[in-house]
Amino acid sequence: MTETTPETLPDTMPDASDIRVEFPLDGYPGVALVTIDRPEARNALSFQVLADLATALQALDESDGCHAVVLTGAGDRAFAAGADILELAEQTPARLAGEGHFNSWDSIAAVGIPLVAAVRGFALGGGCELALICDVIVAGDDARFGQPEITIGVMPGAGGTQRLVRAVGPALAMDVILSGRVLDAQVALSAGLVSRVVPAADTVPEALGLAARIAAMPPLAVRAAKRSVLAAFEQPLSEGLQTERAAFFALFATQDQREGMRAFIQKRPPVWTGR
Repeated sequence: MTETTPETLPDTMPDASDIRVEFPLDGYPGVALVTIDRPEARNALSFQVLADLATALQALDESDGCHAVVLTGAGDRAFAAGADILELAEQTPARLAGEGHFNSWDSIAAVGIPLVAAVRGFALGGGCELALICDVIVAGDDARFGQPEITIGVMPGAGGTQRLVRAVGPALAMDVILSGRVLDAQVALSAGLVSRVVPAADTVPEALGLAARIAAMPPLAVRAAKRSVLAAFEQPLSEGLQTERAAFFALFATQDQREGMRAFIQKRPPVWTGR
């Protein structure tokens, strides 16, 4: 268990009608539920929605009381059905490069606390890329994943060609990206894109339960473990092993390491402090 601290929404949380943040949550200590709330647009990811989402996640990441986030989309039709095409249609290479809207993706990827995606309905294009940024994906049996950008004359631009390959391998990723193929939940599970598939109505509760289990673990160790796993995709094996070992050694300077091992020896539940 984790030593409890007062939980309130951080002062830096954006006042954004299309991003809904619920924190704290009754029954799920240390967990925030963040919802993309544009059901009329199938939760399409406009530049402003992405910026507000990045700001909200960064604020939760910096909050002492929040240790995991569940990210979902409002309604049952879509997690996020892609980018806002009306907005993208007017872009030019110079505007895309110069206005910096895609920096929001980097900010979301940099969040240190675990992100659990709860996906119902369509996760297409940017929606699939957003799910791929998350550390764990819980999919309803109605979930559908794809990168159909090729069908509108472009290609994935927010990580789809990189993260999808790492998730499912080059053969299936090429199929999805070059043909516009959409994967159902069971295929996504068998390919390694998602960690579990549940009945659609259970998607958010299942994700919240998983996030609560993660949030109950020692916070410093969770962050270190997340960084080390992500390093596996960025570094050769020899460097990744050194990164892992350095993080493992560093945790022996924490109070939580001493508490966890002492509690194991004493056969009692540990109390984590995040120090």
